Amino acid sequence: MIFLKLFIVFTKIGTFNFGGGYAMLSLIHNEVVVKNAWLSNAEFTDIVAISQSTPGPIGINAATYAGYVAVLNQGYPEWLAAVGSVIASLSIIWLPFVIMILISRYLINHKDSKIVKDIFAGLRPTIVGLIAAAAVLLMNKENFGSPTDNAVSFAISIALFAATFYFTKFRKSNPILVMLVCGLLGLVIF
Repeated sequence: MIFLKLFIVFTKIGTFNFGGGYAMLSLIHNEVVVKNAWLSNAEFTDIVAISQSTPGPIGINAATYAGYVAVLNQGYPEWLAAVGSVIASLSIIWLPFVIMILISRYLINHKDSKIVKDIFAGLRPTIVGLIAAAAVLLMNKENFGSPTDNAVSFAISIALFAATFYFTKFRKSNPILVMLVCGLLGLVIF
């Protein structure tokens, strides 16, 4: 049954994720696109766009969208798709919430411990790697186009990406302003 599978998949994603929503995207992609084929690559790409345009954490927004579309793509009516989105949303947070309640007292009492500091020092590169994997995962045909389909469109997409990276990384420009400018340029150009 799709609802039980959604519960298990999103509980697993929420439990084994470190580093926030962007780090979670590669896990979500693997489960909902590759393993279970609930969504296409294009629908997965829509997750990021929709999650960015709605309030709330990207991981929960992605689970909500994936749960809804997965149930809808299985042929169920929209009201059951809404139930699927609620199940996926709650599944991604319930076990990590319980675990954090249980270990928070230990972390508060031992925050200056060498062991705790070493664990967090080891997690930092892992989190950076997961976020980098999500970035690479989103560099697909749906987001950038293809040089074989439309070389000019692809070159413009790459140029906008490079400009965004340059202005936010090296010029320390306001990321929201850079996104707005790139979005407006994208609307005008495309």
